[in-house]
Amino acid sequence: MKTQARQFAARAEHLKSQGLFLDPKRGAVTVRAYAADWLERRLVGENTHRNYDSFLRLHLLPQLGRKTLAGVERADIDRFVAALSTKLSASTVHDRMTLVRNLFQTAVDERRIPRSPVDGAKLPRVGSGAVDEDAIPTREEVDLIARHIEPYYRLSVYLQAGAGLRVSEALAFATQCRRSGALRVREQVSRTAHRADCPDRFGPLKHRTPGAYRDVPLAAFLEQEIDAHLRRWGATPVGCRDVLFARRGAAAGTMPTATTYGPHFRRAVRAAGLLGRDRTPKYTPHTARHFFASTALAHGVPVHEVSRWLGHTSIKTTVDIYGHLVPAAWERCRRSPTGPPRLLDPRWIRSAESGFAQVTAVVPTFRFNV
Repeated sequence: MKTQARQFAARAEHLKSQGLFLDPKRGAVTVRAYAADWLERRLVGENTHRNYDSFLRLHLLPQLGRKTLAGVERADIDRFVAALSTKLSASTVHDRMTLVRNLFQTAVDERRIPRSPVDGAKLPRVGSGAVDEDAIPTREEVDLIARHIEPYYRLSVYLQAGAGLRVSEALAFATQCRRSGALRVREQVSRTAHRADCPDRFGPLKHRTPGAYRDVPLAAFLEQEIDAHLRRWGATPVGCRDVLFARRGAAAGTMPTATTYGPHFRRAVRAAGLLGRDRTPKYTPHTARHFFASTALAHGVPVHEVSRWLGHTSIKTTVDIYGHLVPAAWERCRRSPTGPPRLLDPRWIRSAESGFAQVTAVVPTFRFNV
């Protein structure tokens, strides 16, 4: 026994001299305690912090929270992934496991555990992520939805279909977003913006730091829709911004969110008669954004520009979702008896090589503003 103790001590001293020794006490902290500390140290936006906290509370901690960091093995991670896959889609599992991987990798970097149990874990196979062409509304269907939604939200449909804004970005639209020939998108409504006790009704853009923004071409028809909305309802001061979709009546002072807006959009789709085979609404707010992207690509806008306008963090995301649509979309455009959709009205297309280049040929009425 004494011999074993001496051997362990000698081995520990050797590892210390090599800078490889890990104090077992540092890995004895529970996953629950370490996750709380790890999350507190993350430099992320409010919405991202809330998403992380929700995932940890609802999924990771109930299954692994009582284990120590050093006690979590690869088999535990495999069982966790299997359980998660019964509740979430494959792509969501991949996204959430990135968080888990970062958590355990931080523990490795802090010399709490020798290696991450997440390394090499098998995740469910994810599809291509390509949007189904049948899930993209036509120009006429976009107009139908805008016609049937409550008039107060008509503009929100066109901000999504005509500028590619996410629904939470469209709902945060303020007069300050308007620039000469462009929309400057810099905020989105938070998930709890509809609640009276919400401390921050607006947050940074998805996957962006506070203050980051993107500029999107402003088509002439969309300028007209914005003007029409302002003439009828004006803008409502909320903090330092004058927003166009602040809630009214008993909910005055709060903002709609993607969740509270959803029923309005679904009712409009249903009222327009746009139903699937199962008689449920055929389109969601996000499909209007698909319309913007696919139509822009169909009319020759470079994919890197479309990616930037959509706010994707990687051009690969844009190609994975929309790349397969380009040839078919070109053909649809060529055969269209009514010409190019009025939702895309480009005067300018930004060239990565030469800055701003004016489009003077092709179709005179097909113009973007950047």
